[in-house]
Amino acid sequence: MVGPTGTGKTDLSLALAEALRERGRSAEVVNADAMQLYSGMDIGTAKLPPAEWRSIPHHLFDALDVTDEATVARYQPEARATITDILQRGAVPLLVGGSGLYVSSVVFDLQFPGTDPELRARLESELAEHGPGMLFERLAELDPEAARRIGSRNGRRIVRALEVAQLTGTSVTGALPEEPSPWHEPTVIIGLAAPRDELVQRLDARVERMWADGLLREVSELLPRGLDRGMTARRAIGYAQALAELRGEVGREEAIAQTQQLTRRYARRQVSWFKRYPGIHWLDYDDPGLVESALALVDGLPAADR
Repeated sequence: MVGPTGTGKTDLSLALAEALRERGRSAEVVNADAMQLYSGMDIGTAKLPPAEWRSIPHHLFDALDVTDEATVARYQPEARATITDILQRGAVPLLVGGSGLYVSSVVFDLQFPGTDPELRARLESELAEHGPGMLFERLAELDPEAARRIGSRNGRRIVRALEVAQLTGTSVTGALPEEPSPWHEPTVIIGLAAPRDELVQRLDARVERMWADGLLREVSELLPRGLDRGMTARRAIGYAQALAELRGEVGREEAIAQTQQLTRRYARRQVSWFKRYPGIHWLDYDDPGLVESALALVDGLPAADR
């Protein structure tokens, strides 16, 4: 269950799981949102609290500390093992989230190179000391296509691409293969779509609610746990801007405006990513018959594989 942020994937997953339960089938949710892996990062990720899970099992939420680095190479085997366990118990696994590469790592038969802590540490040290410029030039020489796709400002992805290039001599671009093959057959991919103008309004309002609901308080409480040292967590959209506000680097209005702009940009990237999925079923996020349409797609799976 995929789509841009703010289209109601969580709500649909709960409604679909309940509909399946009414038919005598159990369903369990598996998280595919990279930032919802982090414990304590709730308001800024729109994470559903356990009290609202409606007795539906949820997996891979709050699985990392804010000082941990979230990587798709780590996530893929954990998510697949979770899904395999759900299937073996006769339940329906619902993979839900908008982190494109994380979803792809589970749904499609993709391979991800490992990591070298010493090499990674050296590259990250260079990034911290000199910024992404020099590293980007090096990547452009080693892997021009990866450099083109990543861009010159995304230091974290530049570091990872350089690490893979130096370790394996192969490219890491974050792109799907030309003809991706499913990891597990059968798989139904449901995408939630929203008109651009409506989505922009929803996202802007969502960011304002994050601040109203206490994002700054949440970030303040995460600082003693090491949020400002986390390679991934501290860069999350909303959290980076809240940290900047707490430090006095930006005012409230600017922090909100920056988060809104970045969220809109992220949603556009999500739409572009998921449009490449073969066989995806796009459903309107506000269709009154949304749950029935999703249920019909799941009912189309062979009974023996559900």
